[in-house]
Amino acid sequence: MSEDIIFSDATELAERIRSKEVSPVEVVEAHLDRIQAVDPKINAIVTLAGDAITEAKRAEAAILAGDDVGPLHGVPFTAKDSIDTKGVLTQRGSPIFRGRIPEADATSVARMKQAGGILLAKTNLPEFSYWIESDNLLSGRSNNPWDVTRTPGGSSGGESAAIAAGMSPIGLGTDLAISVRGPAAQTGIVSLKATHGRVPMTGIYPRAPRRFWHVGPMARSIRDLALAYSQLAGPDGKDAFATSIGRFDAGIGRQPDRQLRVGWLVEPGFGPIDPEVGATVQAAAKALEDLGLHVEPVRIPALEKDFALDVFNRLHVMEMKPKFAAVTAGHEGDMYKMSKTMLSLPDTSMTAFIEAEQAAERLRDGYAAYFEQFDALVTPVLPLPAHPHGQDEFVINGQTVDATYLQGATVPLNITGLPGISMRFGTSKEGLPINVQIVGSWLAESTILHVASLLERASPVRGLHPTL
Repeated sequence: MSEDIIFSDATELAERIRSKEVSPVEVVEAHLDRIQAVDPKINAIVTLAGDAITEAKRAEAAILAGDDVGPLHGVPFTAKDSIDTKGVLTQRGSPIFRGRIPEADATSVARMKQAGGILLAKTNLPEFSYWIESDNLLSGRSNNPWDVTRTPGGSSGGESAAIAAGMSPIGLGTDLAISVRGPAAQTGIVSLKATHGRVPMTGIYPRAPRRFWHVGPMARSIRDLALAYSQLAGPDGKDAFATSIGRFDAGIGRQPDRQLRVGWLVEPGFGPIDPEVGATVQAAAKALEDLGLHVEPVRIPALEKDFALDVFNRLHVMEMKPKFAAVTAGHEGDMYKMSKTMLSLPDTSMTAFIEAEQAAERLRDGYAAYFEQFDALVTPVLPLPAHPHGQDEFVINGQTVDATYLQGATVPLNITGLPGISMRFGTSKEGLPINVQIVGSWLAESTILHVASLLERASPVRGLHPTL
């Protein structure tokens, strides 16, 4: 297998395919070989797309014929197994959906294909995309390529592991509270959770609570996020939340017409943060300052008044629990631990729900006030690097917290709908990736992609890959 193929980013692969330096067949075969070689250790792939080679041959014929081709022509991509793929198993991490084959692609998959992408495989997830580990009764547990005794995260952990290990150059994950940004941080790749509604959720499970759900690209370079986002964004006439006008060119090369103002925040507001993570956020802020941006430490009072994770828990349990009850009714023997946990949670009282709705509005207002003064915000993604499998309690800065606290810095963006990028900028003493989160105002994806691209160039960890 060719190392220069499997660790090239999607943009480079597309350029090499268009120039006929490599063929789509070579690229797809190289990734299939990589899956065969390393996935037994990682368990990221749940289903191979049976027509990937056939599609690669069609893509090759189009190149040889001189046809006009899309920006991802001939490039393989993967998709989390909660995202519908026409004619390819999509089992949602549950025996309840064993053998399920969709009749249509999710909008996000269809748009990747329209851009010339070739579906390579589906990737592992927790049951119903609901937990911070990617483990289920159908496919078992996915492992982190940097240390197989640790998790690649959830719920898009199979996707993050596949991309980090060179089994896929780019793919699609979903995010309810953490699930494209956290797994990216645990495996050292990049991901984008766009403004809520920018990328339609049509054809993605579960549907509730859809106001918090996002689908987004995961990759190994910021330019790949920009390329994918420019293809994915825009309404499809089916998702009522996806109403923003038009498609979007998220190019990262544009220079702003003024000095950008960037704040950085570690604590307070997100819960306890490991010192190594905090130091990485500060290092990223210093790098941006050295690049000529105005950078300063900030606080966001709304995050200190209303702990976003508590707000989210009160809201999403009320909205998601009935969905879990309906889908698992009569299938109690097929339920895994997280659906059982969800159904055992106490109902949110109407008073608590209304209070949480009001708190969510205060959080939105708090971020809006911040973005009147600043263009971007740099924060942690996770409070600590990838943790060992099965660990559900952590001691961070002397404070014991449960596993849900891993979502403390990511869930505010799901409540508010703000866009955020997860990208690596450090390494722990144990050799594990540490990512930072670049947050922007609503519909400001181009700004945070630009800031992230600057940070990527200054990164001390750019181009690192796990050894398998």
